[in-house]
Amino acid sequence: MSRQTNSPLYARLAIGLAVTLLVVAGVWWAGRPKPIAVVMKEVDQGRVEATLANTRAGTVEACHRTKLATILGGRIEVLAVKEGDHVKKGQLLIKLWNDDQQAQTALAQSQVESATKHVAEACTLAANAEGEAARQTDLRGRGYVSVSKEETARAEAVAKRASCDAAKADVVQSQMRVRATRVEQGRTVLYAPFAGTVAKIVGEVGEYSTPSPPGISMPPAIDLIDESCLYVKAPMDEVDAPKISAGQPVRISLDALPRQSFPGRVRRVAPYVSAIEKQSRTVDIEADFDNPQAAGRLLVGYSADVEVILAVRDKVVRVPTSALLGGGRVLVPDSDGRLVERKIKTGLSNWEYTEVIEGLAAGERVVTSLEREGVKAGAAVVMDASAVK
Repeated sequence: MSRQTNSPLYARLAIGLAVTLLVVAGVWWAGRPKPIAVVMKEVDQGRVEATLANTRAGTVEACHRTKLATILGGRIEVLAVKEGDHVKKGQLLIKLWNDDQQAQTALAQSQVESATKHVAEACTLAANAEGEAARQTDLRGRGYVSVSKEETARAEAVAKRASCDAAKADVVQSQMRVRATRVEQGRTVLYAPFAGTVAKIVGEVGEYSTPSPPGISMPPAIDLIDESCLYVKAPMDEVDAPKISAGQPVRISLDALPRQSFPGRVRRVAPYVSAIEKQSRTVDIEADFDNPQAAGRLLVGYSADVEVILAVRDKVVRVPTSALLGGGRVLVPDSDGRLVERKIKTGLSNWEYTEVIEGLAAGERVVTSLEREGVKAGAAVVMDASAVK
């Protein structure tokens, strides 16, 4: 009878205990740490390159570019080209007013003509005087004239010959004067030193063109660019300079042509360090395109990046460089979905991939979203939707 009486009590206790356990379990389940969504990438096999990249944006430069200005200042009389024109070597670009110099040249040329005619006169007289001296010598030998008359004739011949030589010297002097005036005219004209494209013109017909005096920067009258030969100039960190030499392969990328790269070679490494900023010391390198036509029409001044390829290894186990922690460690998931640290031995490396010599095998997965909060050894994780399988 007593046992039957206690049965409802036991039932109520059992129900209460079950409810309590459910509540505790619910509280634990609601408060448990939620798994962190992480991005994982699969370790694979492929190419890894050791590369160096420029510290600041490089620039597309022309092999031949000159900023021209006349030696003398003056008013622009002839502007033979306009911006964008392609010119040939030796073609006239600009001519300043130089009528005064042309007049000097004309005067010098007339002096040459006058001196030339004087040569004909003086040398004819000299030839006649020499003939007369020879005749007087013959007559003196026959006893028909005195010695003094012969000597007078010879002296006259010598004087006339000297006048002939002086006249010839006057011709040479006049010709030099013509050359000097033409040199002066050359100070007022500009000719293209090479074939190229006129990038910019400063000045118009009738305006005064001023050359740049020493120590004072003035805009050039003509900016001429040879677009047939282009290269990229880029600054590299000074600590990387000893690893770079002429002939090394490079990859060139241009902001104007995104998602493309072009092969090339290092053509030159500067023999000095640039210190544009106190905290940034760089060495400029120059790189040529292997196939300039592949990039299409490039404009001088395009921003460009140069990646110098130091070494290449194919078909090696590699891991995304973004998965590396300090000290050559990576995070990999275990069978329970928790992260564990793995120590690996690395080889060649660049910003994208790092060669794995020991510690990982192809097919394993590593965490690449190390920047996310809570991503560390022991954390429970789940695969993010953006994970690469």
